[in-house]
Amino acid sequence: MSDTQVTWLTQEAYDRLKAELDELIQNRPVIATEINARREEGDLRENGGYHAAREEQGKQEARIRQLQELLQAAKVGEAPTTKGVAAPGTVLTIRYDGDDETEEFLLATREEGAHGAMEVYSPASPLGKALLGAKDGETVEYELPNGKSQKVTLIKAVPYSA
Repeated sequence: MSDTQVTWLTQEAYDRLKAELDELIQNRPVIATEINARREEGDLRENGGYHAAREEQGKQEARIRQLQELLQAAKVGEAPTTKGVAAPGTVLTIRYDGDDETEEFLLATREEGAHGAMEVYSPASPLGKALLGAKDGETVEYELPNGKSQKVTLIKAVPYSA
C-alpha cells in the first residue's frame, strides 16, 4: 500500500485493526527473545528454529508496517452521504451482463472485514476500479483474469450504514 490512498473504515474495523497493531508491537520483544535463544543453540546454517523465528519476525514487521500505513490514511466512520454514485463505503447492487440476478456488496478495503453475509470488494480490484465513480444505471466494463471482458450495470449505490 505504498501509494498511500485513503481507506474508509468503520470505527469498529479501525478499533480492531488498531488492537491488532498494538498487540504485534507488544509482541516484538517476545520474538526477539526467541531469536536470541535460537541463536545460542549453535550453527545458524542448520538451525531450523532460528530461521523460523526470523521468518516470523519478518512477517510481523511487514504486517506492522501495513497496518500503520492503513490506519494513518484511514477515514474513520465517514461513509459517503451521496446516493447514486459508487464510492468506497457504499453498498452497491449490480447486475452482470447476461444475468438476471443482482449481487450486493460493500465497496471497501478487505481490512474492513466481516459484515455478516455481505461480501466486501476492494476499490483496487478490477471490478471495484471499473465501478468507482459510476452512477446508478450506468454500465461499465472490466477485464477478467482470463483476458476476456465483463460488462456490469450498477443498479444502485447507497451509503453503508451499520
